[in-house]
Amino acid sequence: MMTTISPSLLACDFLNIEPELSAFENVSNIWFHLDIMDGHFVPNLTFGHPVVELITKKTKHKCDAHFMVTNPEFYGETMKSYGLYNFTFHLESTQNSFEFIKTLKKTYPSVGISIKPLTPTKLLTDDILKAVDLVLVMSVEPGFGGQSFMPSAFDKIIELKQRREKLGTQFVIQVDGGISNKNSKELIHAGADNLVAGSFVFKNSKENYLTAIESLRS
Repeated sequence: MMTTISPSLLACDFLNIEPELSAFENVSNIWFHLDIMDGHFVPNLTFGHPVVELITKKTKHKCDAHFMVTNPEFYGETMKSYGLYNFTFHLESTQNSFEFIKTLKKTYPSVGISIKPLTPTKLLTDDILKAVDLVLVMSVEPGFGGQSFMPSAFDKIIELKQRREKLGTQFVIQVDGGISNKNSKELIHAGADNLVAGSFVFKNSKENYLTAIESLRS
């Protein structure tokens, strides 16, 4: 199966968002990754409701929202009409993740859960792993783009792959933070199905976005 690449729009040219989105029009098997931060759960503040709604209307690609917020329940309710494909929230931000997953699955085609680098994977219970469609492993501290990859993510990916096989589930293992063609192949070998890449893709000219994406897969 071809690895899905999720260009992180936090790294794109936001003053020219439509041309940026159009540059990927004919690229296959990608998601657009939206990092939504509230300035509380993480120190940074990014885009809110109007921008998210605009992006989902301007692309045919699946939109994958990662909520680094203290109140994901609010966003789950207020963004349910936007056409988001995947809604990922943080285990650390909810009191009852399992119940919240069930609520989200009534609206969103895919529901993901994320853990920070210092959060052990054992806190993701078997019930949670059987309920979610995606687990996002953060390989940097969430909050800012352009950080260096933390190798401890490999152990989490391998463990999650083993637990997925043991449970007989199909959740996607997504990795975000410091992804480049220097570590992508090893990540895929470890068990990653979906790689989020921001700076590595958008540091190039638009003509070379596809080349950058394909270099992550090959």
